[in-house]
Amino acid sequence: MTKGASKKIEPVQKPFLRGHVKDERTWKNAVVFFGLILLASVMCFLVCSMTGLDHVVLRVLLNTVIEALVLMIFYSRGTALGTDDVARGEVLYQRQERGMETAASERAMCYHPAKGFVIGLLGTAVLFLAALVFALKTEPQALGAGVLPGWLQPYLGRDEIGGPLAYYTQTEGLQWMDMLRILIRICVIPFVSMVGTANRTGVVMVERLSPVLILLPAIAYGLGYLRGPGVRSRVHTEIAENKKRRARREKRERRARMKRSAPKGPEQLN
Repeated sequence: MTKGASKKIEPVQKPFLRGHVKDERTWKNAVVFFGLILLASVMCFLVCSMTGLDHVVLRVLLNTVIEALVLMIFYSRGTALGTDDVARGEVLYQRQERGMETAASERAMCYHPAKGFVIGLLGTAVLFLAALVFALKTEPQALGAGVLPGWLQPYLGRDEIGGPLAYYTQTEGLQWMDMLRILIRICVIPFVSMVGTANRTGVVMVERLSPVLILLPAIAYGLGYLRGPGVRSRVHTEIAENKKRRARREKRERRARMKRSAPKGPEQLN
């Protein structure tokens, strides 16, 4: 450390009460988390659809950035909740030290390391189960028969030709696997866009990994929640640094005032 440099203040950590892994807000937060996943999936679907690229490297980079932004949003939301829960625990700890009683439900809302993961997993449970079922059943999609050319339409009424051609006019109803495929692909659209829909092997691999990919926002949320104590510690440390900085400034100003107000000695006569 160079001369005159201010000494680094040790991190300040205030004690706080620990809550329970589940409280009265858990289901509400899980529902909000589920809604955010659906909203983020739809937004990603729209963005990926509008920015389709043929260049593989650019496509991978773009969709990586999109997925990273989504995970950062969930990470920051988890950090915000974890910070609030730690702050609540600090307040309740101070009340407890003063001999004041706290309700069990209020104490349960304090910070718990696993709370962020529980909220994320509950909010993703429906999509995770759907992806798990779909991953076990999915197979490479076969190419369809295509559309009957217009010049063959007049031959549909002829018995000797119309029978084989009728195959092209038959349409199958939407099956439950098709509905699941639409839902899961929307939820993991950045990864589907990375491999490209033309790559059937790559798309099937993404579909089989979809249960893990769908859990990524929940994991990011839980990891963000774990930062709560660190964020509160940094806040307290900055407050302590500001107090010391202000105290040093006031001390310098006080010395300067004393120096200016000190009586001057008699002037020497020549």
